[in-house]
Amino acid sequence: MALDTALEKKLCSYVEEHRDRLVGIVRDLVRIPSENTPPTGNEQACQQYVAKFLRTQGVDPNLYDLTEVPGLREHPLYWPGRNYEHRSNVGARRKGLGGGRSLLLSGHIDTVPRGTQPWTRDPFGGEVDGNRLYGRGSNDMKAGVGANLFIFEALRALRIELRGDLVFETVADEEFGGVNGTLAGRLMGFNTDAAVISEPSFLRICPAQRGGRTAHIRLNAAGGVLTEGKLPSGVIDQLRHLLDSVPHFAEQRRAKITVHELYADSADPVPVSITKVFTSPWGTQEPITIPETCQIEMYWQLMPGEKQEEVDRDFFAWLDSVVAAAPGLFASRPQVEFPIRWMPGSFILKSEPVVRELADCATKVLGKEPLVQGIEGPCDMYVFHQAFGIPAVLWGSRGGNTHAADEYLEIDSVVQATQALLLFVCEWCGV
Repeated sequence: MALDTALEKKLCSYVEEHRDRLVGIVRDLVRIPSENTPPTGNEQACQQYVAKFLRTQGVDPNLYDLTEVPGLREHPLYWPGRNYEHRSNVGARRKGLGGGRSLLLSGHIDTVPRGTQPWTRDPFGGEVDGNRLYGRGSNDMKAGVGANLFIFEALRALRIELRGDLVFETVADEEFGGVNGTLAGRLMGFNTDAAVISEPSFLRICPAQRGGRTAHIRLNAAGGVLTEGKLPSGVIDQLRHLLDSVPHFAEQRRAKITVHELYADSADPVPVSITKVFTSPWGTQEPITIPETCQIEMYWQLMPGEKQEEVDRDFFAWLDSVVAAAPGLFASRPQVEFPIRWMPGSFILKSEPVVRELADCATKVLGKEPLVQGIEGPCDMYVFHQAFGIPAVLWGSRGGNTHAADEYLEIDSVVQATQALLLFVCEWCGV
């Protein structure tokens, strides 16, 4: 239901006039650590903040334990091995008057860990410097969660009654391929006619996500320093040979896949990366020696529609060819583990009403049509698309250093993202 111009102006003006309040909510969330450190996590305190906030807005939240969700552990998408003690989900439904479409505002409350990289800002300080708000999770995705909470507050302050139900959720354990929290939300019945997942989409509407596959490869060889004859090379020659072969795997991936239309403008639609290389602890507390083992984390992304069996088969065929090309280097085949679940790519059509109508609302705020593209990585959106048939998109603000030190949010962008989302909530659900 299209909104009249006066109401559109009123909604956008409210967000702009209360931008400090919006930033304050995001800062509150950043200042409460909610790091995901599989198999455990630290989301509970932040979820308690969220639940308390919703109560102040006249909404009765359900702060529920994942271990008590019926059918969760039996579901085919459930990923075992995670500990959910003190890692609740929050779900809440703002009932509509009737006659409108329902909408879910979804976000994950967990963040990646602070890590060991040096920060120049307090990772949990919520420091504001100009147009930037710094802190772990500020961009991914406490800005989105803060925007969703702000919208509930704005609707109450403006005394706006919606026709359709507006549902809120914050889930635990989305990072590191978790998505059990997202699955739990669906099984608990927090489902709607459409969903907006408030990931940092950089003010683009993203109806598609790439998939992702993470492999841990372990090399083994004899090491030491003092030996009779030639100094051993340990795993160094193996490592060099394997790293030199990674571009060939990337070329094979690019040659084989069909690029989805939502990734037509991507410079590399299926990137392949080495994300970690580890041989031994650093420093003078460790002996100087040729490393006998090396652990390599390899990560590659996938187009929507690619099948796990085919992608894994191609990976192992490539790894076998690496070993076969240098039999003298490998006394044994490298060991491989997959520490994170298979993350499939997923999409809905650009013609879906949730895409078109959100784009119209964003255009009114941005002054130009937003880009409609696939996002550059995996997330939990595929659970909505593939397991429950819920049309879902990603929409959110912009920032930088995501998953790295000195992560930050661009404040102007979260104001714009919130304005567009508030317009969309009222248009989709009906006023």
